[in-house]
Amino acid sequence: MDLQFFTDEQTQQLDSRRLSSPLGSPVEVYFPRLTVPFCGHIKGGMRPGKKILIMGIVGMNPDSFDIRLTCGDSGDPPADVAIKIKAEFAEKQLLRNACVSGEWGEEESPIPYFPFIADQPFRVEILCEHPRFRVFVDGHQLFDFYHRVELLSAIDTVKINGDLQLTKLG
Repeated sequence: MDLQFFTDEQTQQLDSRRLSSPLGSPVEVYFPRLTVPFCGHIKGGMRPGKKILIMGIVGMNPDSFDIRLTCGDSGDPPADVAIKIKAEFAEKQLLRNACVSGEWGEEESPIPYFPFIADQPFRVEILCEHPRFRVFVDGHQLFDFYHRVELLSAIDTVKINGDLQLTKLG
């Protein structure tokens, strides 16, 4: 797994959470808290062939949620956003955009259908390819988003916020 999902507090507790493998060497087990808002590190950043998996359950009365892949977690100056995917339930839209050097680009919104349903599970896969991100929801390709951040390895943070419950990240 390429994502690291633990806080500083959890890191301090890791010494008490070791298992022994059959070969006798310790195996560290991390118990991430998948709370929203969520912020996690993508080990080594993005590269062609790397995939981010997000599984969860949409909230009971959702307004919106968003998933961002960013270049770090800086607030001032703000980190570049390689892709922001925002699900808006009232309009049944899935908006996509990127922010480079503090400037948001042109928003994209066309999709063949709106895949999210209140109180239902979902699976989002973001596949990084050379020219673009390919985004799949529940196994169906929904859209492509062409890279606006040039250095893919700088894309090293995933942020998730809104009306959803996370069940798995990988």
